[in-house]
Amino acid sequence: MVFQPTSREHTTQEMQQVLDNLGALPPSTGAKDIDLIFLRGVMESPIVRSLAKAHERLEDVRLEAVQDKNMELVTDILGEISGMRGANDTAVELSRILQEPHFQGVTFRVEQQDLVIARILHGGMIDRQGLLHVGDVIKEVNGQDVGNPAHLQELLKDCSGGVTLKILPSYRDAPTPPQVYVRPHFDYTPANDSLIPCQEAGLPFARGDVLQIVNREDPNWWQACHVVGGATGLIPSQFLEEKRKAFVPRDFDGSGILCGTMSGKKKKKMMYVTARNAEFDRHELQIYEELARMPPFQRKTLVLIGAQGVGRRSLKNRLVLLHPTRFGTTVPYTSRRPREDERDGQSYQFVTRLEMEMDIKSGRYLEHGEYDGNLYGTKIDSIHEVVNTGRTCILDVNPQALKLLKTVEFMPYVVFVGAPALDTLTAMHRAAVETGASTKQLTDMDLKRTVEESARIQRCYGHYFDLCIVNDSLDRAFDRLQAAVDRLCSDPQWVPVNWVY
Repeated sequence: MVFQPTSREHTTQEMQQVLDNLGALPPSTGAKDIDLIFLRGVMESPIVRSLAKAHERLEDVRLEAVQDKNMELVTDILGEISGMRGANDTAVELSRILQEPHFQGVTFRVEQQDLVIARILHGGMIDRQGLLHVGDVIKEVNGQDVGNPAHLQELLKDCSGGVTLKILPSYRDAPTPPQVYVRPHFDYTPANDSLIPCQEAGLPFARGDVLQIVNREDPNWWQACHVVGGATGLIPSQFLEEKRKAFVPRDFDGSGILCGTMSGKKKKKMMYVTARNAEFDRHELQIYEELARMPPFQRKTLVLIGAQGVGRRSLKNRLVLLHPTRFGTTVPYTSRRPREDERDGQSYQFVTRLEMEMDIKSGRYLEHGEYDGNLYGTKIDSIHEVVNTGRTCILDVNPQALKLLKTVEFMPYVVFVGAPALDTLTAMHRAAVETGASTKQLTDMDLKRTVEESARIQRCYGHYFDLCIVNDSLDRAFDRLQAAVDRLCSDPQWVPVNWVY
């Protein structure tokens, strides 16, 4: 149950004046007495005249316990003033206040016939006032005993003028708000959550937002706010969301096949593999990622992820060609023999199969695979060689390598290069063939598989991505990629907390 003050005047200054009127308990008593002075609007004031319709609905409304149906009143008021927001600053202010979670303030629970304050939303009016605390027991309202929320609601409805609450304090010190920041890897809409104790107090967010966690005392419901501004609200905790998702397959495609698995006659041997736990990595539960804010800095690696044929190599080559002092790339290793026109260290580093197998066994390769009887791979030392020259190493690797790369050792900026819609990809391929930019003729089925593989990679590995771009035009995709890497050296960055501590 949540308490919500309403009146006929709702400016921020007047609300603050009400808070200033709240008194503390006299030293001689054994509990805290709080005098709440109800807002009394003056119908002739300019504010009331400008919000006449809204205040007709608010007439005679006092401090009441808010249940689900009470939100209908708020919705109606917001509807009445919606047409006034563009021309009336007061209407904008009232609309903002009514929609903020901390407008509601406090929730209760019953423990052994006592009415206990269960939660106070961080940053709200009651939290800033500091007179009530989690664990306090409400014993009396205006001298009458109270033991459950329904009774408290009835007593408050019948009150007029001042309200005196007798509180049995919990004697708990308010904890210092922690400086914990997280990035959620899922979307959340409180209105669709049947478990949240108060949907109106929930904080909606989208995958990739940065949230500050201000209270984690409740094992199931954390209090958080967006770092870009806004009020505090409830979000599911890591523990609760893990329980919800633990037994729900998250990576099913349209045919019911679990994302990342292949079966039937069309199963193909993957050219590159990394650790043997790659299949397990695809089914990890990604809930929240703890972050730290860093000043601008140059990332060690720029990792391009995408389906085969989406243009990753073209983007990589263009960056290296235009900015050779800022970007570099690795030379892959292979056990095959060099052709007549090949030189060691240009297109490939040529080594013996035995040498390569020993290095693979020793964990010196980021990824490796076998094709046409020969081994190919990317050696970890070759990445460090580029980084040690002061350049960012660009890698176009398979997504299975991301778990090894997303560490302080490589500090990657991960960009997903997505395939465009099938008709766009088809048109782009035909144009490339006609102009001679591509000599490989792909069928409609090949292009369809590229689009499907692109979607699969995004579903399975999206929690690793820092940026997603769609390559529906190589020039536009390159401009967006270049702008993003330029911002890394000028804007603060949110990075995994284990990169810092």
